[in-house]
Amino acid sequence: MAQTKSIYTCQNCGAQSPKWLGKCLSCGEWNTLVEEIIEKKKNQGKLSVQLSKNQALTLENIKAVKTQRISVGINEINRVLGGGIVPGSLILLGGEPGIGKSTLVLQLALQLKEEKILYTSGEESLQQIKLRAERLKISNNNCLFLNETSLEHLIAHTEQIKPDLLIIDSIQTLSTETIESSPGSVSQVRECTSVLLKFAKKNNVAIILIGHINKEGSIAGPKVLEHIVDTVLQFEGDTNFLYRLLRANKNRFGSTNELGIFEMRSDGLREITNPSEQLISKINDDISGTAIASTVEGARSFLIEIQALVSSAAYGTPQRSSTGFDLRRLNMLLAVLEKRAGFKLIAKDVFLNIAGGIKINDPAIDLAVICSILSSNIDIAIDHKTCFAAEVGLTGEIRAVSRIEQRIAEAAKLGFKKIYVPKLNKGYTASDFKIDIVKVGRVDEVFRTLFSK
Repeated sequence: MAQTKSIYTCQNCGAQSPKWLGKCLSCGEWNTLVEEIIEKKKNQGKLSVQLSKNQALTLENIKAVKTQRISVGINEINRVLGGGIVPGSLILLGGEPGIGKSTLVLQLALQLKEEKILYTSGEESLQQIKLRAERLKISNNNCLFLNETSLEHLIAHTEQIKPDLLIIDSIQTLSTETIESSPGSVSQVRECTSVLLKFAKKNNVAIILIGHINKEGSIAGPKVLEHIVDTVLQFEGDTNFLYRLLRANKNRFGSTNELGIFEMRSDGLREITNPSEQLISKINDDISGTAIASTVEGARSFLIEIQALVSSAAYGTPQRSSTGFDLRRLNMLLAVLEKRAGFKLIAKDVFLNIAGGIKINDPAIDLAVICSILSSNIDIAIDHKTCFAAEVGLTGEIRAVSRIEQRIAEAAKLGFKKIYVPKLNKGYTASDFKIDIVKVGRVDEVFRTLFSK
């Protein structure tokens, strides 16, 4: 006979409680516990266990099968995935509302001409999808569309159609009849994803799931969701800017250091093949407070523009504001300028911005940040044909950075005349690059060379 009992599951972190609480004891969020009914069946008789047909093998007896990836018609997605979509893999795509997740996967589906694709949506009607497809100006007769929110009906349609790629928009709208809770709950998301994972591996069908995110910026639902899937992609950007970034937070079939850059336009997303030309302003006037940094994301190097504004504090407490750069690291670099270089910025407002609305975590842009701040403070412009690639330590030393040859080559390719690099970086020949390479060891040394005229 089956027994039923109630448990309360947090919709934010997935923690369970035997009784309702106003506040989750695990994550501290209020009013997130939802009642779920669990049915337990009593086992009658003796438990009999039989060995499965699977057997343990040594590495020599395991046959390595090279899978042929599905090459997407968008090179930036291929780059982030590591060469394309692996058949039988489960990909989770997350991002803020309105950032362009549905547009990205629809554009991907319509550009795959040789594979059969099933695009199912629980959020939009088929008429809305058709309007978006007409705006993209792409057609594909191998792409089928379905409006469904039941997991059982979706599996039945998929077994009948037998697509090479299944796209679900979104996982939070799916629900299964085996769980008595509303769609989007922790148990529904977890159970639906587990069933889809088994279906993908058994039938060798690649599945792309679109997931919502919570107010902290992480993917909504239980954390186990990110452990279940093979790849977790994050589609990010500022809705006030045109540029969108695609990153891989997890990738079992490739690197997580790659970056895809897109431009949002009225006719869809356009790939940015040369980010340096897009992210650097074309104004050649000497304006103080700007510096160019050479950064690397994955296998790609490009140049970005750092903008700083330093002014006298209008109020008692000076403001520190940063867009696209870690505010805590900015405070650290300001302390280095104060202590190691002797510049008094404690009573001044400091505003920092990375042009283009992108976020960069590369420590090699530290030197460009402090140079732009100092340039604005003393109101002396930095030559627009000079760029920087170095990390700054707490003692004021210039630390070595990775892939210095790639950074120098990118600056030389774009016509820059001078680049400041760490003295500690070795293993390259300066004569191989058509650019003046200035090797520095401390921040005060950089300032003397840069601003002494």
